[in-house]
Amino acid sequence: MPPTVAPAMFSLGCAQVDITPPLGVSLAGYFHDRVAARVRDPLYVRALVLATPDGDHADSIALVSMDLCAVTRLFVDEAKRRIHEELGIPPERVMVSATHTHTGPEHRESRWVPAATEWRDGLPERIAECVKRAAAGGFEGTLRPGSADVTGYAFNRITRLADGAEVFGPQSTDSYPLGPAGPVDPEMVTLAAVDMDGRLRALVVNFGLHVDVIGGGAADFVSADWPGEMAKAVSAVYGEDVVTIFLQGTAGDVNQNPYDPTFLPTGGPAKAVQLGRALAGAAMMASERAEPMANATLDAELLSLAIPYYTRDQAILDQAAAYRAKSQPTYFEHAFAEEVENWRYDGETAEVGVQCLRVGDVGMATFPGEVFTGLGLELKRWSPAGLTMPVTLANDAVTSYFPTTDQAERGGYGAMPILSRFLVADAGRRMVDAAGAALQRMWRTR
Repeated sequence: MPPTVAPAMFSLGCAQVDITPPLGVSLAGYFHDRVAARVRDPLYVRALVLATPDGDHADSIALVSMDLCAVTRLFVDEAKRRIHEELGIPPERVMVSATHTHTGPEHRESRWVPAATEWRDGLPERIAECVKRAAAGGFEGTLRPGSADVTGYAFNRITRLADGAEVFGPQSTDSYPLGPAGPVDPEMVTLAAVDMDGRLRALVVNFGLHVDVIGGGAADFVSADWPGEMAKAVSAVYGEDVVTIFLQGTAGDVNQNPYDPTFLPTGGPAKAVQLGRALAGAAMMASERAEPMANATLDAELLSLAIPYYTRDQAILDQAAAYRAKSQPTYFEHAFAEEVENWRYDGETAEVGVQCLRVGDVGMATFPGEVFTGLGLELKRWSPAGLTMPVTLANDAVTSYFPTTDQAERGGYGAMPILSRFLVADAGRRMVDAAGAALQRMWRTR
């Protein structure tokens, strides 16, 4: 029996623009310098512009994804200003996020890795160009939200020890490991843009899995990592002009390594290709069975939260001094001591931007850093949306990681003060609570 409610129609547009940097740039994602000697595969900025057929640009929403480790206001604010000025789309209705590839250029100001400032200065123009191309190439069509269970490809990388502490992976310690310290979210959420001929034109994919697979700490090449391979696999089926937009989920404590014996690849190019194919298959399965939405509501809200930075105490200063005194400190110990000694934010407060979007039946909440999985699951649990996309590394990079409140003091990477956690222990919960309240307003009161 056919549905009794007609699908909602949208004015849609999608585009992608090459942002591959020149050779010789330093790569982002580690506490040491890695220089790009070659390009394995190109980097892109990709965009999907959504509007109702009778709406104007002021009511549009633009979803932008970039093959970068992170995005910052050093270029995002200017890109949004240009988009607003040239297209009329308000900044709060433009979402710019990073896939989190660790084989893209470093553009942030860092003591560890030199920033590609000249290349970075050209990003606002390229982002705006991509969104303008998408808006100019508009077509009428439907949006189809879908989901799939993707178990067996993402694993919690933080290990709980018998003494209550937590470490990155099953490291050798004075205590013994009990198992993964947190959950994995196996749900992939998709949003397919389909034209009036039934042809897929763009595919938005939201899934929580770290994008540090293809090269690791020894990488000397530029690559989009497994999201690039996923885009290739989708295009191989639907056509080269299909735009695949990956929105990173809550993966601050998740990676691709099961840490158990396996004959399958656990890292490097072979693993990136395997993940790209597998996750493309899951995304295609989800979108092929997805019904078009009947609700055409487009809404946005941008929140600014005042959250204190972590402030050093004597204990952390003593810990840094102890690491510094060791004859052979580990990689993390050396980095920890350097960061603690040079910390500049004692007693200060960060302005943390949280953006929430409604696209019909789909809710999106964006966060400016890497969020632990438990927080993303909490957001989904209380969300009023039919499907919810938690999107991390979006619009800014106020801090590196947002662990759950109970994990923030247990020592695992992502929870380590100053090295990987810049704000107070409760910052992640504050963001998720604010995002959840904004989504409730969008569904209940508008």
